[in-house]
Amino acid sequence: MSHKAGDRVECMVTYLEMDLRPSYPRPHLPAGPASALIAAEAPPAWYFLDLYQAVGRDHEWTDQLRRPLDELTAFLADPSVTLYTFLRAGWPHGFFVLDGRESGICDLAIFGLVPEAIGKGLGQFLIETAVHMAWDRDGTRRVTVNTNSLDHPRALPLYQRAGFGPVRREAHTRVLTRDRDSFGT
Repeated sequence: MSHKAGDRVECMVTYLEMDLRPSYPRPHLPAGPASALIAAEAPPAWYFLDLYQAVGRDHEWTDQLRRPLDELTAFLADPSVTLYTFLRAGWPHGFFVLDGRESGICDLAIFGLVPEAIGKGLGQFLIETAVHMAWDRDGTRRVTVNTNSLDHPRALPLYQRAGFGPVRREAHTRVLTRDRDSFGT
């Protein structure tokens, strides 16, 4: 079914958790072009928003765009929040944000690859790295993440292969910002 920008659609949000450190090993950087995973120290909001839009523009990632700038700046500067950028061949291929502000929980608050990096086997490297880094944080007893049916169709299976299990689902509505041919439920 085709949907137009401005249409109100229902999407399903799936909340997932992991209560044990995974048994798979920490992955190595993928072979190929020079790659690096770099933690940003209190990055400016524009840097975060540029990555956020590059990864999420096709999947209706709009929540952070509506967030007040001072609130977003404080979030990014919080010592319990870390933004990691995955650089490959000299440009950002993806990023993730770990949020440890809640005691005992590390939330994988944001995770994704830019469209040009999808389908190259980099998602598994990035999610497994993010999971290990979340568990490496002092006091982590649970790692959480959520996704919705407007996200990339491989997002939910990727999280489940990484060891996350669904704990609940909720229906939400969203006004589309761009035309879409279809999306999962």
